[in-house]
Amino acid sequence: MASKYTYSFFRVSKTNEVESSAQKYRDLRLKALKTSPDSFSSTYEIESAFTDAEWIDRLTLPDRELFICAATPVTDDPSSTDGIEWIGQVTLRGPSSKADFELPVEAGQPPQRSDEEEERWQMLSLFTLSEYRGHGLGSKLCQEAINYLRSYQSVPRQVQVRLIVKAGNDVTVELYRRLGFIHAGKSTLVEALIANGDEHLVPKDLTSTKYSDRKGLIMISRISRS
Repeated sequence: MASKYTYSFFRVSKTNEVESSAQKYRDLRLKALKTSPDSFSSTYEIESAFTDAEWIDRLTLPDRELFICAATPVTDDPSSTDGIEWIGQVTLRGPSSKADFELPVEAGQPPQRSDEEEERWQMLSLFTLSEYRGHGLGSKLCQEAINYLRSYQSVPRQVQVRLIVKAGNDVTVELYRRLGFIHAGKSTLVEALIANGDEHLVPKDLTSTKYSDRKGLIMISRISRS
């Protein structure tokens, strides 16, 4: 059966049509937080209170690059833009210095190369709305982000992409393995929050074992620029 949609993948501009992009991103993000709360460290209650200016600020952060999958209904008019919906997202955070990217020795992460030898990015917030799953869109979104890292500049020649997956999320782990990521250690929840730029979500009371247990699977991929 022919698909009712065509899909496109792109990096969101921080300068063109920012207000419109921020509204679309807000709609996608809030729907994702509401329908799949366990997929994110933040909550619908927190982000639904953001102002329009705050959504624009999030979209234009200098250390973030947002990539989107958009679904376009198949119609008789190929030039029509009616009904286009943002339905998937993934974010890159970086580039990070060697010092900022380091984790405690207990995490088991391989030693970092010098800043001159390697650029470092954290991949986070991969999500596709449930009604659009089963078409490999998450994998294509990640590939769009990786292609950007390969091409947006030429040096340094090596790029490390890291992500942290919740324990037991076997489907997502397999997706990343198909993209070339390998197991490279385990992180605590606090380390994962900090790596993803969510330091504000780290609670003051860290007595719960969920913050100290190493249950987050660290995965890395090293890519080369031509």
